[in-house]
Amino acid sequence: MPVATLPPVPHWVAPSPTKEDLDWEQLPVIDLLKASTPEGRAELAPRVRDVMRTVGFMYIVNHGLTQSQTARMFDIGDVVFSEVPEEEKLQYASNLKEDATRIGYKPRQVFMTDNGVRDQHEQYAVHRTVFDRQKHPKALEPFLPELRAFTEHNHYNVLHQILRLLALGMELPEETFVKMHGFDAAGDSHAVPSYPLTEDDEVKTKHVWLRGHTDAGTVTILYSQSIAALQIQSPDKKWRWIKHIDNALVVNIGTSMEMLSGGFYKATIHRVVQPPPDQRGLIRLGMYYFALADDDVKLSPVESPVFKQEGVPSNSESGRTLTMGEFRKMRYRVFGLKEAKRTDTGKEEHIIENGVVVATYYN
Repeated sequence: MPVATLPPVPHWVAPSPTKEDLDWEQLPVIDLLKASTPEGRAELAPRVRDVMRTVGFMYIVNHGLTQSQTARMFDIGDVVFSEVPEEEKLQYASNLKEDATRIGYKPRQVFMTDNGVRDQHEQYAVHRTVFDRQKHPKALEPFLPELRAFTEHNHYNVLHQILRLLALGMELPEETFVKMHGFDAAGDSHAVPSYPLTEDDEVKTKHVWLRGHTDAGTVTILYSQSIAALQIQSPDKKWRWIKHIDNALVVNIGTSMEMLSGGFYKATIHRVVQPPPDQRGLIRLGMYYFALADDDVKLSPVESPVFKQEGVPSNSESGRTLTMGEFRKMRYRVFGLKEAKRTDTGKEEHIIENGVVVATYYN
């Protein structure tokens, strides 16, 4: 059978990893190949459970894409920024405030950071169906079939396996969370280049490019890239760096999974900061897969045997809860777009209605 010829794409050269001696977080490495069998999932589940209840981040290796396949996706991710004119990008701009969607382009300087400084993150978000929900810039059209295969891989081969492990960790049927994550849900894949700030803005923001926060969705999958900028808040409340591992995934829990698990799994606080000295001035290209549950899923705790020992109220004892769709829209309309209220503890919160906190910054 002949092999299909892939369309040519300019090669994006990844920067060399930093040589700086940073305070790295020692994340566990999970071999996803083991999750392909029931026996392997049973072995991995307790470890993933413990990781996602403590550190909240983990590396995943053997996720099904080779190094060269991953590199090509970074090449394609770069196309939507380096090969598309600015005026064409505006034709595909997302409308966060009005439509509460991230699908499409977000230009730089849309989000507020700190002390009046605007962000230097550009992004292009692709709905996982690729063809059904949006139109794309002309330069990206030759690569749409590859993008669709990429989102399917992330959804079915990576996300679903993670969701099964999380369910087993709560002593639930392993398809519990999988059933809440249809392929047509509102999750998306992102390519995000981050550009350096001016020296003046670095001082104003205390070198923090994206303030401490948790993700809105259930699970976030980041393809490890070589510029050090991501930090997590460790269990001891110190900020530590995430180290690059070639062709690894960096996975964390979001706020929606914390809600669904009744706090059993904790949404992990993380931020983006100025890279170390030997990487400053470089453009940091990130590639993400943000998973959300279906819009009609209520973000109330699932019934689990572990709740008795954890003291989590059952669904019958819970009041009115938001659906995934309601929470998603509230969050997207405020995060980075509206001023938050500073609390006595130093956090900054967006409170929408009935005391519901939809976004918080941790500084």
